[in-house]
Amino acid sequence: MTWTQDPIYVSGMLCMFVLLSVWLAKFKGWKTLGTPILVILIAAIAANIGVIPTATNGNPVYTGVFLYLAPMGIFIALLEVDLKSLKKAGGPILFMFGIGGLGTIIGVLVAWFLVKPAAEIGSIANAVAGMYTGTYIGGSINFNAIALSYHVNENADLYAATTVVDNLIGTPWIIATLILPKYLQSFFPRKKLLPLNSAAQKIKTEESISIAGFAAIFGLAFLAMAISKFVLHAFPQIPEILTLTTLALILAQIPFIKKLSGTHTIGFFLILLFLATIGTLCDLNTLSGLGDLAGTLILFVTILVLIHGLVIFGVGALFRIDWDVIAVASQANVGGNTTALASAESLNRPDLLIPGVLVGSLGNALGTYAGFFIAGMLG
Repeated sequence: MTWTQDPIYVSGMLCMFVLLSVWLAKFKGWKTLGTPILVILIAAIAANIGVIPTATNGNPVYTGVFLYLAPMGIFIALLEVDLKSLKKAGGPILFMFGIGGLGTIIGVLVAWFLVKPAAEIGSIANAVAGMYTGTYIGGSINFNAIALSYHVNENADLYAATTVVDNLIGTPWIIATLILPKYLQSFFPRKKLLPLNSAAQKIKTEESISIAGFAAIFGLAFLAMAISKFVLHAFPQIPEILTLTTLALILAQIPFIKKLSGTHTIGFFLILLFLATIGTLCDLNTLSGLGDLAGTLILFVTILVLIHGLVIFGVGALFRIDWDVIAVASQANVGGNTTALASAESLNRPDLLIPGVLVGSLGNALGTYAGFFIAGMLG
């Protein structure tokens, strides 16, 4: 193992990428991109030039981020959420999430008939179409569930290619959904669900953290994760993230928890670490060695994502839905809970935090079914 793969070094560099992103986001020009986009881009560049390993080469730090830090970030960030936000945002975001899922299915079918991936991929092309259906309705959990069921993971080159292309096309879409609402709002103004001039509704940018608060936040997070693992063991049909989200929602309504200072700072930091790890998945070197297979997959996924985007933003425009709601719903489709939450944070929309995570959880549940349906239909 080279020193650049040392988990301690990788952990330190991920933190430095977050620090650099926060610093750059203070300057004009960079501020337009925002911290979440900057941290993805910096980590992607660093991984591709060899400063840190890419995720496709494997590293225990990346595994730890996906398994522990991302769910913990969601839990802690949700401790500052008021359930009243569901009253206004719940219906519209659920509607747009459904439209986004429909857009994904249309995109997969159009891409299937235009690209004809079976000619390059072979007999399991239908499984790959199912994997992309699942992942662009509810995140990567569904991607892997379908891959394992159809044994795609046993074909190392194909599985690596599908994973890299997923992130290579999915990551720019994460960036696009963070940028689009700002420009669309200036050209085609839409009424915001909640006014942003209220101090109570703005996401905190600075807060003090005490040792007692730090201990309470992390203590609750660790215990909630332990409980969600116990529930998963006892009731395997209940997704872990669903239990974790439910616990966070219940706790967030308790006056003592509401007074805790530091939930935003800690929660958002963990989510930024997750986004940095997402950046390391964009492995251009692996992709360049896959030749025609990579080209076929890139074309397939590009068509899929573009049609998803046209459908969700097109229908949203038709119904005059708040652009931020459309962006967060699309993120719940394409990236799942964590990127939906990061999207709401980046757009400074605390009212969309919990609706985004909830529809992301819904996507985790429904995406797998949709993926298996498409794989079966095209098989």
